[in-house]
Amino acid sequence: MPHRKQPAPPTPWSKNLAQPKIDDTAYVHSFSNIIGDVRIGANVLVAPGTSIRADEGTPFFIGAGSNIQDGVVIHGLEQGRVIGDDQQEYSVWIGKNASITHKALVHGPCYIGDDCFIGFRSTVFNSRIGEGCIVMLHALIQDVEIPPGKYVPSGAIITNQQQADRLPNVLTNDLEFAHHVVGINESLRKGYLCANNISCITPIRNEMNINYTNGNSYNSSGATGRLNPEVVAHVKQLVSQGYSVGTEHADTRRFKTGSWKSCSPIESSNSSEIVAALEACIQEHSTEYVRMFGIDPKAKRRISPIMIQRPDGKKVTQKSTTGNYSVPAATANGKIETVTASKTTGLTPIAVNQVNSLLSQGYKIGTEYANERRFKTSSWQNGPTISETSSTQVLAALEQFLAAHNGEYVRLIGIDPKVKRRVVETLIQQPGDRPIQQSVSTSPSYQAPVSTQGTAINTGLSQEVVEQVRSLFSQGYRISLEHANERRFKTSSWMSGSPISATNPSQAIAELEQALAEYSGEYVRLIGVDTKAKRRVMENVIQQPNGKAQGFAAVQATSNGVVNGTQQPPVYSSQGATSTTTQKLSPEAVEQIRSLIAGGYKIGTEYADKRRFRTSSWKSDTPIDAKREADIFPALEESLAQHEGEYVRLIGIDPKAKRRVLEMIIQQPNGKVN
Repeated sequence: MPHRKQPAPPTPWSKNLAQPKIDDTAYVHSFSNIIGDVRIGANVLVAPGTSIRADEGTPFFIGAGSNIQDGVVIHGLEQGRVIGDDQQEYSVWIGKNASITHKALVHGPCYIGDDCFIGFRSTVFNSRIGEGCIVMLHALIQDVEIPPGKYVPSGAIITNQQQADRLPNVLTNDLEFAHHVVGINESLRKGYLCANNISCITPIRNEMNINYTNGNSYNSSGATGRLNPEVVAHVKQLVSQGYSVGTEHADTRRFKTGSWKSCSPIESSNSSEIVAALEACIQEHSTEYVRMFGIDPKAKRRISPIMIQRPDGKKVTQKSTTGNYSVPAATANGKIETVTASKTTGLTPIAVNQVNSLLSQGYKIGTEYANERRFKTSSWQNGPTISETSSTQVLAALEQFLAAHNGEYVRLIGIDPKVKRRVVETLIQQPGDRPIQQSVSTSPSYQAPVSTQGTAINTGLSQEVVEQVRSLFSQGYRISLEHANERRFKTSSWMSGSPISATNPSQAIAELEQALAEYSGEYVRLIGVDTKAKRRVMENVIQQPNGKAQGFAAVQATSNGVVNGTQQPPVYSSQGATSTTTQKLSPEAVEQIRSLIAGGYKIGTEYADKRRFRTSSWKSDTPIDAKREADIFPALEESLAQHEGEYVRLIGIDPKAKRRVLEMIIQQPNGKVN
């Protein structure tokens, strides 16, 4: 079998010109590069585009049954070795049945145990990863030892042993997925070897010429005993519209990961022969999921996928393609009537409205799904993009997708096909049939509900957050979100939340409320972004795991300090002393400052006139070295008075990391306090 391999070059530290040692049963693609003392075991797959260079650190070992996928780089430093399972020294040791997936980087000294999974674009350097560990996508592991059987979530940065010791254990589903990847690549190895062997490939080519429809008969009345009348009617409808028909099958494991396999192609355009071929596919894969779909030969795309068999033998109920949803109709005054869903739909009326709104603007509809673990780490899996443009067909396809992923989170994606980006992400299903609380505002502005006595009712967003969002938009800033569970919050390892694509406060507030529902049970913080300077102007926690809003008052205060009819003194000090000066800081700023002080952060201020504000050329004010509230608040009020008529912003500083954790405008030139 030809492949690119060469001895190690002579260097000051090695002149042995060691050659790769590759087992005869391994498959190494000709577009891979293997240099130096690389020992590849039995049944290993090395895919195209890999670079395995034992020219500096050496030797390398790759155990039996492992797969090294496209774009992987394996290299090692001259210094530093690990002890392999054979008690010998190696620069890189990769155990048996390990998966090093696309574009991962393994840099020695490094040990990766048996049955490990290293996800796409992840990096492992100067580390030891125990047996059966799973490292998901875009992770960094450096200078640590990870115990056996641990799970590293996507995007994790593990650079100290304390982080490594706190990692969760791998679950059964994760192990099944890792074993599934090994099985897939073992089949690929055999397939590649067979493709290079004429005696192996000839019988397969002959088998492909068999007419799969021979011997099958079909009663045109539709009484087949295998396919229900709805499926037969669907086939006839597709054929009448000039579409071809295809099928796919999947066992339970493949079904969970969305890894469907194609059935034998159906070349016929006769509905009777197509139904017969469908029945043959069902019979051949009687213990698996089977689905059919239409194929548009002109656009070369799939349409109307439907499930036609389940492995548990339960009847697959097909949703009617008509009458499930009422399409919005224009009234006499031109307004669109509210869209309603039938009693059988799993979609809320608001979700139905959103689908119709997206379609009316020319957007496409996509889907994503996630189990509990993937939902917590935002590792969503792609579902099908719905190619139909008819509201009725799209909603029916969404319902079918919800049924197929019952017990999982499902979210709706709005896609702008011209610029190829997402315009909306909406959660439409949670595990356990919990209702989805959608908060989509259709009014031109957002108002937090207020009682007649003036006390704000507790909603997803407080009135203060609403005003803050409006303030950011009025200054030309955009907003985004970050979220973190308890562990990530303690280590300041925030994760980016669902993108906020809104261009006005009303849409932004609706998306924010939706995001709070999606990340219920986690910390959520609001980010203000200056798109021109490409930097953050504000970071503010707006949700805690217990459901409380961080740093916002629950009542509305008037400008003269009257709350619920009672004059409130401007109390700043922790001892409860009342300030005799005029209170210039808003209640929100006061709470934010107290939160920073409690977190051990330092307080600072910056100021700018209108010209400097427009160019983001802020000037630092006199540093505040105090640590007590009683000293900090007067210093801040003095700064506000000194720079009256200018913008003033509050700065929170982490003294250990020497970085800013908060930027918040607390005064504007018109005297308005944010």
